[in-house]
Amino acid sequence: MPHPEVRPEPRPGAAAAPRRLRLDLSYDGTDFHGWATQPGQRTVQGVLEEALARVARVPVSVTVAGRTDAGVHARGQVVHLDLPPEALAALPGRSDRTPAQALVTRLGGVLPADLVVHEARPVPAAFDARFGALWRRYRYRISDSPRGHDPLRRDVLRHRRELDVDAMAAASAALHGEHDFLSFCRPREGASTVRTLRELSWIRPASGRADAGLVVATVEADAFCHHMVRSLVGAMLQVGEGRREISWPARVLAAATRDSGGRDGVGAAPMSPPQGLTLEHVAYPPDAELAAQSERSRVFRG
Repeated sequence: MPHPEVRPEPRPGAAAAPRRLRLDLSYDGTDFHGWATQPGQRTVQGVLEEALARVARVPVSVTVAGRTDAGVHARGQVVHLDLPPEALAALPGRSDRTPAQALVTRLGGVLPADLVVHEARPVPAAFDARFGALWRRYRYRISDSPRGHDPLRRDVLRHRRELDVDAMAAASAALHGEHDFLSFCRPREGASTVRTLRELSWIRPASGRADAGLVVATVEADAFCHHMVRSLVGAMLQVGEGRREISWPARVLAAATRDSGGRDGVGAAPMSPPQGLTLEHVAYPPDAELAAQSERSRVFRG
């Protein structure tokens, strides 16, 4: 089987198929108005596509693993894009770098400091950054004490009430598994809100470990609907502050509603602020299973 960057020559008169690339990137979301391109707004997609077009000298559009809200960060975001073979071949110039290596180097020269492409690599045409993903992992970091708050970190929510992490962990356990998370997300018309929550855990890392002094949530699922992670965290903050009992998030889940809470407080979950949230990792199957995974996701999510 030919290497993804060395493909058979097209038939005479036939246009060569575009080459698909995967980019792995990180960004500080503080000064971005979210992921998706919006007129008159600075967005991650807009800045990235502008840089790609400048470097490749052709219009470029990217497909992302997971759109992030304004103020949300990413360490492990993934996109795919297609480039004409002639544009790809021109990237190294006179250097001995591969086109993918040259793309990373050239992007490093034009992207702003709060957006970094770490790696580019050729992938099969069946690779889909969004629908091909098996699961995504986010972390939400909270400083609930002046002793542990670092004003230089922009990926941490400053919370002025001490949190009961054990209560938050106990409340989270009831939400694991496959459920309709309508109460925890803003649904897209006609799309499913059923998701499989693989992990929702809370810890206070010990001294000497990463994020020591903070409260850290790990949230992992096959996929997330809009605002789902922030709503899960928002519900658990209510428990951690002592405003709600441990059983309350499970009752919110069972209600499956977007209505506000009534006398019993059971309704759509409240949202936490965006700045503590970071997309950490997106996992994909082996190349041979990419097409099947993408098809399953498209059918299941409507």
